[in-house]
Amino acid sequence: MEKLLITPLNAWHKAHGAKMVPFAGWEMPVQYSGILAEHQHCRTKACIFDICHMGEFSLKGPGSKDALAKAVTQNLETLAPGKCRYGFLLNPAGGVMDDLIVYRVAEDEFMLVVNGACVETDFAAIKSRLPEALSFTDISEQTAKIDLQGPKSFEVLTRALPGDWTKLGYFSFVKAAFEGVDIIVSRTGYTGELGYEFYLPADKAQALWEKLAADPEVIPAGLGARDTLRLEMGYPLYGQDLDTEHTPTEAGYAGMLTSAADYVGKAHVADVREKLVALSIEGRRSARHYDKVCLPGGEEVGMVTSGSFSPTLGHSVALAYVKADAADAAEFVVKAAKVDLPARKVDLPFYAGGTARTKLS
Repeated sequence: MEKLLITPLNAWHKAHGAKMVPFAGWEMPVQYSGILAEHQHCRTKACIFDICHMGEFSLKGPGSKDALAKAVTQNLETLAPGKCRYGFLLNPAGGVMDDLIVYRVAEDEFMLVVNGACVETDFAAIKSRLPEALSFTDISEQTAKIDLQGPKSFEVLTRALPGDWTKLGYFSFVKAAFEGVDIIVSRTGYTGELGYEFYLPADKAQALWEKLAADPEVIPAGLGARDTLRLEMGYPLYGQDLDTEHTPTEAGYAGMLTSAADYVGKAHVADVREKLVALSIEGRRSARHYDKVCLPGGEEVGMVTSGSFSPTLGHSVALAYVKADAADAAEFVVKAAKVDLPARKVDLPFYAGGTARTKLS
């Protein structure tokens, strides 16, 4: 069995009673006090998440923008320095190799943030699409990432790193200082709540984590709550709701594909064979990944990609790929273990009360 990678916070997690599990090749905390308690705390106060398993790449040099625009789907023409944008790395058939966020650090400098399980394949794919003259480096090992999420996160941030944070808008970032080193603080979020991400040298991760954890509004949260929080928002998880067999259009992201560049996969990015639909299920019993999805008459039309009980809504929710010609149906049946679950198609997000876009200025 391959040895699991560990984050700089691994010993802290174990010392504070976290339940550890394998995830994307890493040993990660799935919960501390419990998934439901951590979920609720993030929706009402603030939580910190160890996201050090994510990958970060640095791209520098004249012509970086035009070169990168041919490698990923983001529209970089409208991305100003200090801003970041969500998008996709595609294969030639338009399938999603990964979802990623591109940070424009300067006119000819970018940082890319990718999923932990995809670091090696992403780096190789992107490097093969870039001119050799550009500086493209994998900075994942020396870079730690900590996420602070929840409606109280602004107050926590101002106590941890004093300064005027009111001007940091949604999907923006700034450089800051912590214990004498440069860090990046961004505001994106994967929970639907107001939140911030800290990118900093790996050897400073525990110091910042402990400073945030000491705040009375904050508790640590694991992958379990992170998953239920993101699912309530309808945000996709790579490897489940996004994969190489489906295009961004099938996943519901056609509106983001505004780049005029001839990026890899563009010829097929609008191909639609199946559509990702949102399903509301009464009761606490959850649909699970791979559960079959049928029309009420019994015809099998798809498969669940993500499913969970929603702690905030009090019932279960799911995402599922269904055949395009069945995607407009209002009612479905999920073939869960030993029981059929009636499901109703709804619009995303499942939970509409998030604070992520709160204006602070």
